[in-house]
Amino acid sequence: MSAAVEPLHRPRPASSASLELNGVHAGYGDFAALFGVGLHVDPGEAVGVVGPNGAGKTTLLRVISGLIRPTAGSLRFDGHDLTTTPAHALPALGIAHVPENRRLFPHLTVEENLKVGAFSPAARPHFIARRDHVYELFPKMKARRHQLAGTMSGGEQQMCAIGRALMCGPRILLLDEPSAGLAPLVVQQVFDLVRRIRQEGLTVLIVEQNVAQVLRVVDRAYVLETGRVAAEGRSAELAADPAIRRSYLGGH
Repeated sequence: MSAAVEPLHRPRPASSASLELNGVHAGYGDFAALFGVGLHVDPGEAVGVVGPNGAGKTTLLRVISGLIRPTAGSLRFDGHDLTTTPAHALPALGIAHVPENRRLFPHLTVEENLKVGAFSPAARPHFIARRDHVYELFPKMKARRHQLAGTMSGGEQQMCAIGRALMCGPRILLLDEPSAGLAPLVVQQVFDLVRRIRQEGLTVLIVEQNVAQVLRVVDRAYVLETGRVAAEGRSAELAADPAIRRSYLGGH
């Protein structure tokens, strides 16, 4: 009999695990990329941030994950002030970031990349259970567990990157452009995997240019344009909005 698989995240009281941003400004040196951005993600939700290239979507996730410090505004997760929390401490809080272009270690195997995801002292004792759970979610990863990550296809690398993020037992998963550079069929597979992850009860914040696909898997979404929130709403409402359809969905 196989060992029981541990849940990917520990259940917490619903009121204690929300992510909230208020009036966030951020950028790179003298270049400003975000202007007063506010959003919230409630426990168990999947929320999208959509918009064109250069809108500030990647910068937004980098601010949440501590890679960039905001110049103004507040960020809180589970009661913690993220503006003063160092980036290396965020996985212990339950925040996992799958960056744009995946950023795997190409000369390490799939399983070695997963071990990197479970590097923190709190995650190490759960490595086997979480690894097995990742292999259940992504059977291809189990078949390729001894393969060098850099030799896999783009879609397989994306699965590995998501799997690596799940190894820390996150309570919120930040996904940056998971469909970038992938063939349409693989894009569909990646979003199907996002649906499966959601069924685990995991909270997801996903930024995407593929607006049509992301609106099918999220509860709500924000439209980011030139560093500002231009619109927000339930996914069905945004998909039906004439302005959103003209700008992002090719509709009239």
